[in-house]
Amino acid sequence: MDAAQISRLNNHDNEVKLFPYLDLFPEIHPTVFLASGVKIVGDVKIGQDSSVWYNTVIRGDVHYVKIGAMTNIQDCSMLHVTNGKYPLNIGNKVTIGHSVKLHGCTLQDLCLLGIGSIVLDGAVIESNSMVAAGAVVRPNFIVPSGKLAAGVPARIVRDLTSEEISDFEKSAYRYKKYTEITVDSLNKVNRK
Repeated sequence: MDAAQISRLNNHDNEVKLFPYLDLFPEIHPTVFLASGVKIVGDVKIGQDSSVWYNTVIRGDVHYVKIGAMTNIQDCSMLHVTNGKYPLNIGNKVTIGHSVKLHGCTLQDLCLLGIGSIVLDGAVIESNSMVAAGAVVRPNFIVPSGKLAAGVPARIVRDLTSEEISDFEKSAYRYKKYTEITVDSLNKVNRK
């Protein structure tokens, strides 16, 4: 994907998306797509080919947020940290569904969080695992690799199938394609 095209869109209409906190300012790879309404504050790093979708807030004010490559954070999600105690670490090729809330937790590579799920301080979502839509992962809970966590509070409900696990990487590539289509569509409109 063309980083220059993405940069033009990320700065379209002079919409401010990146904000300082004290002397900390977000570090966003040039290939990251930031949709309209996104607000990113402070000590936040986002890796190559990731995407942050409409009206998502990422606050790295009182601790850091680190997001890997080709991770997608879908519409209206909220990501935050705990003052000096729990940063937010998100790996590569992670899919974070619409309206997810993450607070001071760790998501390893290739995991998926369903729509509206909540993951709290100190929790760890291991690689190749899934949190169901609407689940609440309590503080310091670990979702082991290959497992599905569901419920309020979340508990391990079953093993994931090999098809479900293989779809995590496919989801990352789908969102990379959605980003390309969105960037092309917005650039066509902006050229008129």
